[in-house]
Amino acid sequence: MTVTELVSYDEALASYDPVMGLEVHVELGTRTKMFCGCSTELGAEANSQVCPTCLGLPGALPVVNKAGVESAIRIGLALNCRIADWCRFARKNYFYPDMPKNFQTSQYDEPIAFDGYLDVQLEDGEVFRVEIERAHMEEDTGKSTHVGGATGRIHGASHSLLDYNRAGIPLIEIVTKPIVGAGERAPEVAKAYVAELRELIKALGVSEARMEMGQMRCDVNLSLRPRGTEKFGTRSETKNVNSLRSVERAARFEIQRHAAVLSSGGTIIQETRHFHEDDGSTTSGRVKEEAEDYRYFPEPDLVPVAPSREWVEELRGTLPELPRVRRMRLREEWGISEHEMQSVLNAGAVDPIVATVDAGAPADQARKWWMGELARRANEDGVELTALPITPEQVARICALVAEGSLNDKLARQTIEGVLAGEGGPDEVVEKRGLKIVSDEGALGTAVDEAIAGNPDIAEKVRGGKIQAAGALVGAVMKATRGQADAARAREMILEKLGVEG
Repeated sequence: MTVTELVSYDEALASYDPVMGLEVHVELGTRTKMFCGCSTELGAEANSQVCPTCLGLPGALPVVNKAGVESAIRIGLALNCRIADWCRFARKNYFYPDMPKNFQTSQYDEPIAFDGYLDVQLEDGEVFRVEIERAHMEEDTGKSTHVGGATGRIHGASHSLLDYNRAGIPLIEIVTKPIVGAGERAPEVAKAYVAELRELIKALGVSEARMEMGQMRCDVNLSLRPRGTEKFGTRSETKNVNSLRSVERAARFEIQRHAAVLSSGGTIIQETRHFHEDDGSTTSGRVKEEAEDYRYFPEPDLVPVAPSREWVEELRGTLPELPRVRRMRLREEWGISEHEMQSVLNAGAVDPIVATVDAGAPADQARKWWMGELARRANEDGVELTALPITPEQVARICALVAEGSLNDKLARQTIEGVLAGEGGPDEVVEKRGLKIVSDEGALGTAVDEAIAGNPDIAEKVRGGKIQAAGALVGAVMKATRGQADAARAREMILEKLGVEG
């Protein structure tokens, strides 16, 4: 790979002002494809979910998926967009092996939704408004697998395999207006925007928006202009970035690369670029086409889409509480700071905590376990919190066992460990592992007597009035009972036996 010349980030921002445009593609969670009845289920055998329509065979005619249109309208409304009274599909013409029709059915100058905005909150609490140019409907391409090369890309591959199961799956492409004024925070704004958009899409229930599975991906358009000027520079487009961190890294790298080229007297080429996860760099893809290169024209086989005002307002009534509003409400209900709420959001813990509270756990306890032990395990295993084999109801039960005194924190962690290992629910794990706190007066009394007898010097200090020294005796009791003693009751019994009032 050719080493790319960069300047420092601070040096780049001292001379240039970044301008961004973000294009986010969202795969809709419909049961069938956008223009035919083929299944969209993941994991099927290659080329088993295809038909004459999505294969582009002669004579096959498309039919619009109503659920796809409905999802597009709901997304547009949630993004504060205007919804078109009338719009059309268009053919976007280009040859590519994973486009069996040699054109993509999309929308060009007549999108379903336009002129919207999304307010995003940065980590320090500042709110930045990202304006939306449009949200339009289109179909996904098939999937190419390049075999025999070192990089998984077509260059150097011996051959390619094509799977058309994905061809025709409904997509919504959400395009921002040029994002200006973010300055040095441009990469952070890009990450925050995609994160907020992902939460919004999930809240609407129109897609799982799992970036690692390609259900949501972002193209990062970036250009620089000399500080104090108005004219935009030549842009590059980093394609198919599929994680929040990578969106931020791609924007930052391109700012440094553009600045290095411009500062040395070079010219930016308008091109697509590939992002590399391993080192956060981008490399050249292909020269970027202009709109006229695609020879757009209205799709002759589909009638225009003309949603009635009544239908649009009916769909507006189905919108859920939007993520930012919900977070503000939960933050007040949970009594936590903005920073703490941001940590919960970054960990993907909002929904698990809410579900655990709904199952009967106090909010502080639910947050403690999801943000502590469970977040640690998810991080170790490299999975999302929600992918852990434990349910909010099970976490709520563990909270209840701690509250009733059957478990302490140490035993609760062992219970979580057992549930994650597939040993059963919390009560079953506690029973199998013998984890309940020793609260039987006889057994606890014996452990207390042994702790006092084994530590006469400490016992004498307690008798002499050094009450804090009792902690060492409690520790001895806990060690003898393998952490299963009721520490508070053990302390009470120690003081009683030594004739000291606590």
